[in-house]
Amino acid sequence: MNKKCGRYFGGLLSSQARWLDKMSDRGWRLVRAERLIYEFEPCRPGQVRYCVEYIGNRSHADAEEYRCFLEDLGYRTFYKNVNLNWNIGKVVARPWADRGGRLATDATTLNRELLIVEKENDGKQFQLHTTFEDKIRYYKAMRRPGLFLLAMSVALGAVLRTWVAGIFAVLALIQIVACQIELARLEKQGELQEW
Repeated sequence: MNKKCGRYFGGLLSSQARWLDKMSDRGWRLVRAERLIYEFEPCRPGQVRYCVEYIGNRSHADAEEYRCFLEDLGYRTFYKNVNLNWNIGKVVARPWADRGGRLATDATTLNRELLIVEKENDGKQFQLHTTFEDKIRYYKAMRRPGLFLLAMSVALGAVLRTWVAGIFAVLALIQIVACQIELARLEKQGELQEW
């Protein structure tokens, strides 16, 4: 019998992956992911491992190509939303995104900003990005939405003089700092490996 769980992680990708791994350790494998609902089926405890990746900066074609590439490698994939958009027929501008991904609609990448990737557990740590250059490029792409939100929040806060803009600025700053810490760690590791 399948099990449904309601959860919302927003942009906390590693928390979402850890929770999915814990569900796998308890004998539950993901079969469907919707806005707030995750549906699981029974499996052997610890049978699969998960990784959650931000793909909201990619164009629809690029995201779909990447998903197909991962599935060709034997992984299972699920699209997931990062925001709680309940509208139909909406168009969202993403100025920070790569070319082709700057306008998101229901037909493209709107509410498909995350890709949950599942693999059979082989006892090794599950990482989609293995080279330093690839990891650095990924964290820089994750940092861009936070930079944009911070700039917009500061501008709106100055014009409208509202505390709500300050809340968004703080949230953006948390995302930026988290990405910046990871980038600094990766760059330090890269320098150490060059010796």
